[in-house]
Amino acid sequence: MLEPLHVAVLMGGWSAEREVSLVTGNGVADALESRGHRVTRIDMDRNIAATLADLSPDVVFNALHGTPGEDGTVQGMMDLMGLRYTHSGLETSVIAIDKELTKMVLVPHGIRMPEGTIVESERLYETDPIARPYVLKPVNEGSSVGVAIVTAGGNHGSPIGRDSEGPWKHFPRLLAEPFIRGRELTVAVLGDEALAVTELQPKSGFYDYDAKYTDGLTQHVCPAEVPDEIAEVAKAMAREAHRLLGCRGCSRSDFRWDDERGEAGLYLLEVNTQPGMTPLSLVPEQARYRGLSYAQLVQRIVEEAL
Repeated sequence: MLEPLHVAVLMGGWSAEREVSLVTGNGVADALESRGHRVTRIDMDRNIAATLADLSPDVVFNALHGTPGEDGTVQGMMDLMGLRYTHSGLETSVIAIDKELTKMVLVPHGIRMPEGTIVESERLYETDPIARPYVLKPVNEGSSVGVAIVTAGGNHGSPIGRDSEGPWKHFPRLLAEPFIRGRELTVAVLGDEALAVTELQPKSGFYDYDAKYTDGLTQHVCPAEVPDEIAEVAKAMAREAHRLLGCRGCSRSDFRWDDERGEAGLYLLEVNTQPGMTPLSLVPEQARYRGLSYAQLVQRIVEEAL
């Protein structure tokens, strides 16, 4: 049994995922308090270093999502301050939030990921970077923020119109990847163990930010109703990606599976080093399937940080 600790729960901030981070952070704080820990809840602002220095907690639970809490910025600050904190460290965070850097690390080790190309958003108004259908996404955002699917008969125009709403209006550079038909799968890794495979079935469209965080828009099938060999390959890929990137605590790997192509149709899309812990989130759901309560999951993540 872990002795009672003073845990600072770092949440909020100013990223595009602020609201989700607040839900995650408050859920984590409630769980830690239920286990007898003293918790200080911190909605991160620009004075965060001074706040943490004054508090001098035993450990920081990093419940931030997106930048600067997931990209190595906050991790580097806490390293300099000598603070212990949950989830991945500086180097891992810098690499994993950047989809192109992630490919550079994982693909040479046999992890199958879609081929992609970086494109200047202005160029999209002149020509398509790759053949349609394709996916455009920011290089370093999570939670499907700013993702667009460009199809032959889509409503973005051909080429994409300047007046068309999409990530090209908000990000100067984007990653273009071929669209992979099929099914959306995800695997959580806790420590060195892959927990389960979940299939995500959005009621309409694709698994975007709204589908992830709005109750009723996506059905979670856990465990996924896929062949055993596909489930085992997905778990092995997630576990290996977690190891190769140097992830700590928990991570979540997202996949697309073209079920007409068998194992060759399974592609890793990205690795999330700080997956959500909201009531709709996938890591707590998979932990429950494996017999871990929410509070036990949070405690396990804290224990690994120590």
